Amino acid sequence: MIIELFQPILDENKHQVIHFLNGLETSLKFEYKVVYNKPLIIIYSKDIGLEVVNLLKDRFPEIKKITVFPKDYKLVSNTWKQEKTSFLVDDIEIGGDLITTIAGPCSIESEEQIFSTAKFLASIGVKFIRGGAYKPRTSPYSFQGLKEEGLKLIRQAADQYHLKVVTEVMDTTLIDEVSKYADILQVGSRNMQNFFFLSELGKTRKPIMLKRGMYSKIEEWLLAAEYLLSGGNEKIILCERGIRTFDDIVRNTMDITAIPLIKSISHLPIFSDPSHGTGNRDLVAPVYLASIAAGADGLLVEVHPNPIEALSDGKQSLNLEQFENLTLKANQIAKVMDRQMDTEKYLSIIHS
Repeated sequence: MIIELFQPILDENKHQVIHFLNGLETSLKFEYKVVYNKPLIIIYSKDIGLEVVNLLKDRFPEIKKITVFPKDYKLVSNTWKQEKTSFLVDDIEIGGDLITTIAGPCSIESEEQIFSTAKFLASIGVKFIRGGAYKPRTSPYSFQGLKEEGLKLIRQAADQYHLKVVTEVMDTTLIDEVSKYADILQVGSRNMQNFFFLSELGKTRKPIMLKRGMYSKIEEWLLAAEYLLSGGNEKIILCERGIRTFDDIVRNTMDITAIPLIKSISHLPIFSDPSHGTGNRDLVAPVYLASIAAGADGLLVEVHPNPIEALSDGKQSLNLEQFENLTLKANQIAKVMDRQMDTEKYLSIIHS
């Protein structure tokens, strides 16, 4: 159950509601969470029924709405919030009418690499550049990223070409540092169920892209997002990036079904990452286009000036020409779906 109070809200109003519930019959196992800086109280006891709901409505005129929802994920559900979530990153809308493109290398490797990528992306109308500075690698001997020096480079490149930065934050000790340089904080697959980390991230005001865990069910993914929203952060993007299955012919099995499914049960924007979803550059383009057809609100793709020499994930990275050709096709698919890519205006001028 979600109790929403009218704004402006005072802490004492929340405490009065909680005190009233605590004073009810002793058999009531009452558990709750007060959402930081929001007029919300989440009741997650299973035995609060309609009688208690009516008591609350009668007793407290400051209650705006009570939503009873049996699932453990509540704030992410469209039972709670019917209108689609959208928000601005400065002046750029996420989750709105335009399909958002986020592109860039897996890892920030050098000044030349990230600046040449940023220049290219800006030339075709992409607004967001991605790149990892702290890289979680399976092997401790693989390239681990340039760390803060990498963050400085991608920020400088983004500022020069008027782009926004999307990069991964690895743990709580890095939240402040990464937040200085990033416009969107990315939570990687391995951290999706790091619940203490998610709780701390939920206290930030930066937008967060939450990637699906490689072994995670849809409900587990939504519950991870619930940690972020219950911390007070409403600027959340879900990102499908493929899951591990019995089939090892590809790096991951891309769950395209997750895109329309998420849109049917949640108000959060859903993005697709066909690079990690397939691990194979030859498969990136068809899955990219299929994601648009399935209803994705945005695409995250790995692009590198020279994928053969990439220090990480070169096999799933597109070169600049391949990506430009893909965005042209993406514009066509978006039109068929009565939508528009954020790159369409720029590419129509270049190729007219």
